[in-house]
Amino acid sequence: MAKGGSGNEKRMEAVMPKDAAPNGDALTDDDPSGQDWVGPRRRVSEMQAKLHRWAAADHDRRFDDLFNLVHDPATLIVAWDRVATNRGANTAGSDGWTVTRIEQTVGRSAFLDDLRMQIKSGEFRPQPVRERKIPKPGGSGKVRRLGIPTVADRVVQAALKLVLEPIFEADFEPVSYGFRPERRAHDAIAEIHMFGTKGYQWVLDADIEACFDSIDHVALMDRVRSRVKDKRLLRLVKAFLKAGILTELGDFEDTDAGTPQGGILSPLLANIALTVLDEHLHAPWKPGGSMGTAYQRSSRRRKDLPNWRLVRYADDFVVLTDGTDDHLLGLREDIAQVLAPLGLRLSVAKTQIVHMSQGFDFLGFRIQWKRKRGTNKWHVYTFIADRPFRSVKAKIRALTPRTSQQELRAVLIRVNQITRGWANYFKHAIAKRVFSNLHQFIWWRLVRMMRTRHRWKWKDIRRWLTDLTGRWHPISADGIDLFNPETIPITRYRYRGNKIPNPWTQAA
Repeated sequence: MAKGGSGNEKRMEAVMPKDAAPNGDALTDDDPSGQDWVGPRRRVSEMQAKLHRWAAADHDRRFDDLFNLVHDPATLIVAWDRVATNRGANTAGSDGWTVTRIEQTVGRSAFLDDLRMQIKSGEFRPQPVRERKIPKPGGSGKVRRLGIPTVADRVVQAALKLVLEPIFEADFEPVSYGFRPERRAHDAIAEIHMFGTKGYQWVLDADIEACFDSIDHVALMDRVRSRVKDKRLLRLVKAFLKAGILTELGDFEDTDAGTPQGGILSPLLANIALTVLDEHLHAPWKPGGSMGTAYQRSSRRRKDLPNWRLVRYADDFVVLTDGTDDHLLGLREDIAQVLAPLGLRLSVAKTQIVHMSQGFDFLGFRIQWKRKRGTNKWHVYTFIADRPFRSVKAKIRALTPRTSQQELRAVLIRVNQITRGWANYFKHAIAKRVFSNLHQFIWWRLVRMMRTRHRWKWKDIRRWLTDLTGRWHPISADGIDLFNPETIPITRYRYRGNKIPNPWTQAA
């Protein structure tokens, strides 16, 4: 598996047996009693733990014979489950098939058996992704291009991710948080908050222009080859990159660069490419680096040398420094040179250098250094940015037009889903007032909708929403009450740093 030898092949065979069960409740041929048989999910988890352990133990190791793990029945079963439980499971790709249609027409087992034989024989070819344009959040009027793969392609991409992710996670730096297991946007915000309180007040708030559409395929595949030696797997990854796009007008477009947003594998590939940025900016923080210890960082400050810290979430990132804005100007040029070989460049419109007292938006939050009211003490505060608030209100407006004839119960269910998810994401910010404003906004939207529908006057509304004592009660319909985001407690999200768990280390 590393650098040649039959012993490596034998070790890889031990990662996942070739006779893995074709479905979740079958028994293996080697163990007809089923006493020691483990399900596909556990088998895949054990395989991932071993791959991760080997990758972490030797950062120069190049893995061979991974292709067999991709088409292993257990891997495909777990991959299918992830695709089938995804929110877009019943969104069709360019072939028109959905998960439900496959289950009802072909059956999962037959579909996976056929898919496995195609992959194993080398006959499998990814289909062009179906283009779908969706409006960007915030009401800017701009659209984002998504690429929707076929169900078969999604399953294979999920299988590739199951095999590749534990290997590359061993190389990823702790300063990146987007699309990584056990990590979330709140961890990135917490790190910014912590370094902001330690004097890292100047911020390079950066965005990579059209990152997913612009990544150079050659540079990306070189990064993948640094860890993967299996030519069959490399060909499969490259085939997905070159699959092309079927536009909304029905035209075919080649994909000479980029990895289309919407694919299961795309976020992992983007992280693999952008690791070059993480490695470059985080290198001084590693043992032996110029910022590796608190004493070294303090010594640099005494010499008027800046310390900096990168925090990245997918293609959005910030660089904080305890130096000056001039130091960030130099870093910005340095970053542009690091990104150029990947075919990437910083967005002129979205990249700015600001002092934390001015505040900046990141991942939907507004982060600002402010004086605490009634005191002379200054703190870093996290608020809800304006754009996500406008975005959620736009979604509510679309669900509650005055002329809507949709039954109130269905409207309440959908509104509650949106509001609860939105409020849970922002519950770690200073959000009480915004939650209250959102609840009032939704309440009035529903009331106006019902007034128009039934031609009610205000006295009819009072009769509908008050009891005999005149006390108001929540808007409800058939047992569904309007959710009030104010009921969600506001809590501080604690910085986890190196305490973020690794699923494969635990599994091992």
